[in-house]
Amino acid sequence: MKAASFDYVRAGSIGEICELLAEHGPMSKLIAGGQSLVPMMAMRLTKPSLLIDINEVKELKGISAQSDNLIIAGGTRQHQIEASSEVKRFCPMVQKALFWVGHPQTRNRGTLGGSLVHADPAAELPLVSVLLDAEILLQDADGEESVAASEFFLAPLVTALRPDQCLVRVSFPIWSGAVGGSFHEVSPRRGDFAIVSAAAQIALDEAGNCSRVAVGLGGVAATPIRVFAVEEAILGGGLAKTQLHELARLAADEIDPEGDLHASAEYRREVAYVLIERALTDAVQEARARMGASS
Repeated sequence: MKAASFDYVRAGSIGEICELLAEHGPMSKLIAGGQSLVPMMAMRLTKPSLLIDINEVKELKGISAQSDNLIIAGGTRQHQIEASSEVKRFCPMVQKALFWVGHPQTRNRGTLGGSLVHADPAAELPLVSVLLDAEILLQDADGEESVAASEFFLAPLVTALRPDQCLVRVSFPIWSGAVGGSFHEVSPRRGDFAIVSAAAQIALDEAGNCSRVAVGLGGVAATPIRVFAVEEAILGGGLAKTQLHELARLAADEIDPEGDLHASAEYRREVAYVLIERALTDAVQEARARMGASS
């Protein structure tokens, strides 16, 4: 199939984007990389009457560390995030998630904001944004609004973004201490959306105890989720290999995934158990290695 007919305009600023969205509402769509939007238009799953090209808007591009946060503009290409020394230094979990996103060709065009707005529950960038308590800044003609990533994703392909809003930037908290992280997933083929994905980030204090932890799963619910029971148990001191094994089973028992043509619910639960254990183990090892390197 081919896309339904539409009008096209190239925006020059965030203000112009917001004016166009306010005028045309839900019948307009923003396009930057188009890695999700264009296939959906080709299949006529979405039929916007106006396509707003935001590629020339400079305010929607860039990466910077500010105070205790790493700020990534919504229109920043995924390959630029992959190559960023600031992301590697301050928030390497984002790069670890990007390793699993599509293929180099898609990451060359795809953007951070595009992936978040598309909101596939198995996608990697939505999971890492929930994992790290990212704040998502949205803007309309009347001003800005900040939404926690945990509240941004509402259902598969559904977010808190209103039709008159543009995703401007994402703020990722910078963790202190000896920090280790890991991201794992299982997919039908390399580059496909995950059947199940798991991510973990752990910070150790000077005594080697866990001072902060985040554990998340994708592909097992309508949105990416945090596994708070595991986080609470790890903060209590469960960093031994046998303890991590038990905690991974706790995570698998807590989720209630659905089966589909790709995998049964039982398979997803078992894969979640395996991947959570791997993610926790790798995150602890990396954090300990960083603690040793800094001592």
